[in-house]
Amino acid sequence: MSEIRYDRLHDTHVIIAPERLHRPDCNFAEPEKKVVDEQCPFYEGHESMTPPEIFAIRKPSSFKNEAGWQTRVVPNLYKAVQIEAPLQHHYGLFEHLEGFGAHEVIIDTPEHHTSMTQWSEENVIHWLKTLRARVADLRGDHRIAYISLFKNEGTEAGSTQQHSHTQLIGLPIIPKVEREAYQRSYNHYKHHANAILETVLAHEEEDGQRIVAKQGDFTAFCPYASAYPFEVIISSTKALGQVDTLSDESIESLAPLLLITLKKLKKQLGCFDFNLSVSTPPLQEGTVEHGLLACVDEAFRFEIRIMPRIYKHGGFEQTTGVIINPVTPELAAALLREHDYV
Repeated sequence: MSEIRYDRLHDTHVIIAPERLHRPDCNFAEPEKKVVDEQCPFYEGHESMTPPEIFAIRKPSSFKNEAGWQTRVVPNLYKAVQIEAPLQHHYGLFEHLEGFGAHEVIIDTPEHHTSMTQWSEENVIHWLKTLRARVADLRGDHRIAYISLFKNEGTEAGSTQQHSHTQLIGLPIIPKVEREAYQRSYNHYKHHANAILETVLAHEEEDGQRIVAKQGDFTAFCPYASAYPFEVIISSTKALGQVDTLSDESIESLAPLLLITLKKLKKQLGCFDFNLSVSTPPLQEGTVEHGLLACVDEAFRFEIRIMPRIYKHGGFEQTTGVIINPVTPELAAALLREHDYV
């Protein structure tokens, strides 16, 4: 029996429809992906094949734009927006802004891994510290109002480059869906004195059915109204900061949980394509309701959202915004709890 569930985090509805699971496009185990690309521009030693680096975590004896790095950030060669463009707003019937913004590629690891599930815990720690550094740096550019941090892994998730990488896009505007999410979270905080995600996660932990794993202050769970089969959110009920203010202690607690969760997913699904997003705070005064930035840590919780792409969305989802998910989050969490990550 299907259910129409309300997603309190995103203010949407999701149809949980297990009957759809046996459609022919549901794919739970693709063949192992092979690592073959000697001309990969992200491979260590191929630094000359990318634009000059913006940031890197490097071994002490290494030099900029040379081998010896653990993570490396470069401008996206195929930019959606560019930092060199003027920030000009053209009004009228055909209103538009010039294509100003930041579009960066975080090369996650020097090893030619195709999947985040192949990383070590040290890789994850370096990756999180790199995201922290880039968002903290771009926060100082008052032209940038919003930053999107995301990974596309696999062709079904939109990736065009095998080597494991993350993208950052900073914009002078806040997308409507994000603006509404900020406002909804702030309204909840003003009325209840806590964050929406804090309330949701507290109820999830009390219920227990959808909890996947815990590590320190962080919990991984399959949300009640999961939009994707085996969707997982990792967050904390505590105010631990945002991506640009997470402490080293929090990062060292979060890293093994993220890796465990990904390896559990791989154990259950085989090699799977997925999108991953990292939450970012509102950045600048004047772009959101006055007072929101003063209580950003109290009103928001840092989160990582993993969205496996094992089931294709069609016309219904595109026209209504209502997602059909053929796997109940209760079943997904139970299966993930069963699996060791090694």
